[in-house]
Amino acid sequence: MAEKIVILGAGESGIGAALLAQSKNFNVFVSDINLIKENYKNILIKNHIDFEEGKHSLDKILKADLIIKSPGISNDSDVVKAIKEKGIKIVSEIEFAYKYTNAFIIAITGSNGKTTTTHITYTILKKAGLNVGVAGNIGNSFALSVLQNNYDYYVLEVSSFQLEDIFSFKPNIAIILNITQNHLNRYNYNFNEYVKAKFNIIKNQTSNDYLIYCKDDKTITTYLNNNKIQSSLIPFSLTEKLDIGGFVENDKLVVKLNKKIFTMYINELLLEGKHNQYNTLAASITAKLCDIRNQFIRDALSGITSLEHRMERVMKIKGVEFVNDSKATSVNATWYALEYFKPPIIWIAGGQDKGNDYSILYELIEKKVKAIICLGKDNSRLINALKKFNKPIYETKSMEEAVRIAYKISSPGDTVLLSPACASFDLFENFEDRGRRFKKAVRDI
Repeated sequence: MAEKIVILGAGESGIGAALLAQSKNFNVFVSDINLIKENYKNILIKNHIDFEEGKHSLDKILKADLIIKSPGISNDSDVVKAIKEKGIKIVSEIEFAYKYTNAFIIAITGSNGKTTTTHITYTILKKAGLNVGVAGNIGNSFALSVLQNNYDYYVLEVSSFQLEDIFSFKPNIAIILNITQNHLNRYNYNFNEYVKAKFNIIKNQTSNDYLIYCKDDKTITTYLNNNKIQSSLIPFSLTEKLDIGGFVENDKLVVKLNKKIFTMYINELLLEGKHNQYNTLAASITAKLCDIRNQFIRDALSGITSLEHRMERVMKIKGVEFVNDSKATSVNATWYALEYFKPPIIWIAGGQDKGNDYSILYELIEKKVKAIICLGKDNSRLINALKKFNKPIYETKSMEEAVRIAYKISSPGDTVLLSPACASFDLFENFEDRGRRFKKAVRDI
């Protein structure tokens, strides 16, 4: 009799896991506490995969030999508690998919910059002619990609949620870009739990594997100094010249890995801002570890522009620039945007607060922000954090209203910056939906 796998959650991750599990002859059942999106439901029906929606039937779930939990489901949920009480093993989708590929794995995590660094790394490897796929938090789920393709290399964007339930997953190259307070509501408002989840990315690495990390990030360096690490460590920094690793010197990016050296002038990059210098250094180190020729790296880096929803310049209207930074779902991501753009800034912020500490933004708000527009169902926490400033604060409940007010109070030379520092799920489907609605509202002015 086939081993029974129950998959909790029928989003991108859960559907990919279900299809891969079915292809490996498991008896598959999918359970989602919410209604399943029509496109995903059609995939389950078409492939004759048993499922339920709007509930978790414990009588069915607790008969499983293995549970694959979608990353959005908290370990504190009632269904997960019941599964753990029964002693059934729970794994993440990336853990499950990992068993069915022999590809070289590059896994990238961090509180900010994951998507951009994943995109840069993938673009370089693709430009060099490698048989490479991209998956995880970007594009298709890892499981679906493993089912449908036979790549030699994978570049995976992985969140702390995806790293919670791994046992054997071991990237050949892991990248930790930064760790700042984020998703604390998921981790009992305990920053150390969040840090540990991020560092799960290297829990199975050996000295034959690499961890590329930001040496300027105190949280990362403190963890590395206080824990026994098996991985081979390669740092990058914008503040320090390194003997081995990546750094900036004389307006150039420099990567030195013994005899492997790569340099490129910063002004040759289309990606702007300090945060993108960090992202590019991490990707360039990865490329050199993969023996990519310098010309391929330069060709790729000189052609990469900002991703949609990440400091994306939308348009100028009567001298007022509108910027879509909807991908900034953390305070740290918003810091980079406020740091980069010139004042005066009309800042549109807010959404689903994740236990944010806004204090790191205070200096930039004081210096650069002309007015704050709060956009969310409940703006009280954000308003309480920012009312100390002598700045106009407007409370709005729709993107159209937020953009309309921003334009009304703007003057030529202002920048209207959507950089929420919060998740999007209170008013929008996701950050992409939020960004698209912003761009539409701007074009409708």
